[in-house]
Amino acid sequence: MRAVVQRVMQASVSVGDELVSSIGRGLCVLIGVSRDDSPKDMEYIVRKILNLRVFDDDQEKRWAHNVKDKNYEILCVSQFTLYCVLKGNKPDFHQSMAAEQSQAFYEEFLQQMRKAYQPDKIKDGRFGAYMQVSIQNDGPVTIQLESPVQQQKNKQEKAKVARQQKWDKKAGANAAEEPTEDKMEQVTEQMSQTST
Repeated sequence: MRAVVQRVMQASVSVGDELVSSIGRGLCVLIGVSRDDSPKDMEYIVRKILNLRVFDDDQEKRWAHNVKDKNYEILCVSQFTLYCVLKGNKPDFHQSMAAEQSQAFYEEFLQQMRKAYQPDKIKDGRFGAYMQVSIQNDGPVTIQLESPVQQQKNKQEKAKVARQQKWDKKAGANAAEEPTEDKMEQVTEQMSQTST
């Protein structure tokens, strides 16, 4: 899961001419659900959003309080585009969870947020609708959160890219042979042995 958390003076969601939800001071959270997300990812994101210290205390000490300490509201907006991958200049969303599955997952996320805080303080947009989101960012303060499963996946993808680069360096960028995972690992192993 990914969450883009914005500290706001006010925020609202409309669909066409209809105002769906609005909040005063608090957090506006854009939520992305990946095809690999599990309840553990959800628990992590819920906990982080509710405990993220982005508000000042009464003596204006910065980063001292979370949204619950201040009794502020939270506006959650589902946003599958947070799992965009560019193919050239065209966005691709294959890493996002499928719509039907994602809607159930997102609804459960909202229930967990309401259970962990005050139900009337959690507002949301309209899942799957074409929404207009108005945000008056306070600061501005914008923080991106990512669940541990997604962090691990990002590390694995970076390692794969590094292996590919080492293969290209060893075999030559114009090598006729297509590298396999095994061959790239062998090259990586050989290079690490020669460098020590």
